[in-house]
Amino acid sequence: MSEKAVVLLSGGLDSATTLAIAVAQGYECHCISFDYGQRHRAEITFAQRLATSLGAVEHRVVGIDIGNFGGSALTDNTIEVPVSGVGDGIPVTYVPARNTVFLAYALGFAEVLSAHEIFIGVNAVDYSGYPDCRPEFIHAFEAMANLATKAGVSGEKIHIRTPLIDLAKEDIIRTGLELGVDYGDTVSCYRLDAEGRACGVCDSCRIRHAGFEKAGIPDPTLYR
Repeated sequence: MSEKAVVLLSGGLDSATTLAIAVAQGYECHCISFDYGQRHRAEITFAQRLATSLGAVEHRVVGIDIGNFGGSALTDNTIEVPVSGVGDGIPVTYVPARNTVFLAYALGFAEVLSAHEIFIGVNAVDYSGYPDCRPEFIHAFEAMANLATKAGVSGEKIHIRTPLIDLAKEDIIRTGLELGVDYGDTVSCYRLDAEGRACGVCDSCRIRHAGFEKAGIPDPTLYR
């Protein structure tokens, strides 16, 4: 039997590639997505389709309400999503503690499944400067996971896998295409409309489009 893995799947380019990598490595992939109060929740529909097309054995959507706290342009409609380009510092699109919360849910799911691998598509090269996308955070969370779980203290080490963490966006795209990812079925936009169309000007759209340009591959994104 294949070893089980939990894969965090947002519907975006990076998480789709991460799922494709996990499937290619022979894991039985159990995907988890979150409806956390994000203004671009249309991404969940894309995640559901990707889980099916890329060969996951299961996909769950978990509702949580970290958006209730506000503090981010992705969850608070009174804060505008920046459209002037990627700047310095941590942008207002950072959602406080988001990856910490997501990984905690994935950790609980993994324990129930007796899975020892959790895949997350964080990237520390072409990204918006979020602190919870850095290798230091991942290493710290993995250490905590092995202190705080029955599996960890029983000697069944849990690993947080980040196959994209050191890759430039164009290399992520090339990797995904080799593994059969249809990037037309992914979304990255922070201002996604209800029909799944991207704005083309937010930080995430700019990083995504530049990745396709550098890879020399036509951008399949549906823009409004």
